[in-house]
Amino acid sequence: MEKSSRIYIAGHRGMVGSAVHRKLEKEGYTHIITRTSSELDLRDQAAVTAFFEKEKPEYVFLAAAKVGGIVANNTYRAEFLYDNLMIESNIIHASHKAGVKKLMFFGSSCIYPKLAPQPLKEDALLTGLLEPTNEPYAIAKIAGIKLCEAYRDQYGDNFIAVMPTNLYGYKDNYHPENSHVLPALIRKFHEAKEAGKDHVEIWGTGSPLREFMFADDLADACYLLMKEYDEKLFVNVGVGHDISIKDLALLVKKVIGYEGELRFNTDKPDGTPRKLMDVSTLNRLGFKPKVELEEGIKLAYSDFLNRSV
Repeated sequence: MEKSSRIYIAGHRGMVGSAVHRKLEKEGYTHIITRTSSELDLRDQAAVTAFFEKEKPEYVFLAAAKVGGIVANNTYRAEFLYDNLMIESNIIHASHKAGVKKLMFFGSSCIYPKLAPQPLKEDALLTGLLEPTNEPYAIAKIAGIKLCEAYRDQYGDNFIAVMPTNLYGYKDNYHPENSHVLPALIRKFHEAKEAGKDHVEIWGTGSPLREFMFADDLADACYLLMKEYDEKLFVNVGVGHDISIKDLALLVKKVIGYEGELRFNTDKPDGTPRKLMDVSTLNRLGFKPKVELEEGIKLAYSDFLNRSV
């Protein structure tokens, strides 16, 4: 990518897209193209095609998606499947028709089989059953990865895909029902502290293991891959180590300064037992994350407070 290249970030206001935007601006790129969802409905094929014909992007970061936690995934199953299929299909096809030089599609670690061997290697995709609570989202994301592979195979398009681990950071979603586990915990402990509650309820047993990456570290990795990686196989992006939900909750509790107790509601689902990424491919390219988990939680909590004012 040249500093003057026309670069389109789909989903630039989300946590991932905004991190990519910050990274590109920091690196001195001067022609970043964005549209809000009110300006461009990415589910509308005609509108997306017209946008690509007008703007002629040379590079595309496809970070736009309908996302959420266990409750949202399990409740809005049709929306998660339909919206994500339409968004990725329209952008990938329009990128092909417009002659985009390179596209990066963002998958998600939750699309690996529920009981895949740990740490998760790239070749584990589609080797087993998916986690039922987020199956529609996973199927849509798998389709996006396979679309990139298919356009590469049939047309020679340089479309690559990345598989991020669990992410958190600036502009995260803290909705009480639709958020992921870490932002959900930040909100829960903050509200419990403000209200003087004596306990915070945590879904499940607290035993599942999860890996967490600060979104700006993801953006650094994706910038490296956009410059250095041109292969068909998608690349895992993560930190290479995990933490139990119980220990994560204790860490969030510490950062926020909450004094009450934790209560685990074992009637609620745990989800996938463990999700740790094998990041050897990324490490071989020279990438190492910069933000440790406790530091990242402090940055995310500060952002949460600033946005809550």
